[in-house]
Amino acid sequence: MRKVRMNVQGRVQGVGFRYMTKMVADQLQINGTVRNEDDGSVSIEAVGSFDAMDAFIKKVKDSPTPSGRVTYVDIQDDPLIENYTSFKVTN
Repeated sequence: MRKVRMNVQGRVQGVGFRYMTKMVADQLQINGTVRNEDDGSVSIEAVGSFDAMDAFIKKVKDSPTPSGRVTYVDIQDDPLIENYTSFKVTN
């Protein structure tokens, strides 16, 4: 299992980014959470197999919503992320 924390910047709020990210996560069997941040970015905690995580990261970088635009993604592996049992959109 790979546990990843991501901060996504660009046009990622107000464009359906969190909900499309959830759809992608559900398709790839990724568990975790996605939330808007006060600075306009989106934070993601994700847990899944290495192959699924690679595909998930690629989809996030490409923006899962056509009206969004990702300009930067900070990705950090974090073994301390909890073992989520589903993928949730918060705030």
